[in-house]
Amino acid sequence: MTFRKTLAASLAFGLSLAALPSPSFAALPQGAKAPDFTLHAALAGKPFDVTLDKALKKGPVVLYFFPAAFTSGCTIEAHLFAEATDKFHQMGASVIGVTAGNVERVAEFSKSECRNKFAVAADPGAKIAARYDVMLQGAPKAMSNRTSYVIAPDGKILLAYTDMNPQAHIEKTMAAVQAWKAHHG
Repeated sequence: MTFRKTLAASLAFGLSLAALPSPSFAALPQGAKAPDFTLHAALAGKPFDVTLDKALKKGPVVLYFFPAAFTSGCTIEAHLFAEATDKFHQMGASVIGVTAGNVERVAEFSKSECRNKFAVAADPGAKIAARYDVMLQGAPKAMSNRTSYVIAPDGKILLAYTDMNPQAHIEKTMAAVQAWKAHHG
């Protein structure tokens, strides 16, 4: 094979890889207005409706989207947020998890994996995830990427962080709430 043919084949292969679906990391930018929503949710297994505007009246909101309840990464992330919820509350912030995956199991997930610490909302068809620009591209059905937001009481986004690894989400959101608290506390 000549150099030109090898180069042409390599370029064609590279372009075909670029055309494959990949996770979208667009997310709404810092400073944007967070879209309001009302979703069916559960806290400690008890169903209720959660509304972003109502939650913001109490202080900043840590809003995190995760792909599906009872999957390994989402379970780890729920445990981490559960462990951090008391500290978020001490700073006046609340936590809301949102998923389009396994929505029929949100109440169970709120008890077992979120450890009765924060609300978990069902987003059937990922309609709210789409409004927040956190759709997981290439997924077999509509679901969200792993994206965390910190939203100020005025509805402005203070932080948008996307990473499929759940580990840094707590650290990033905690730092954003602490920074907000330092300026508004």
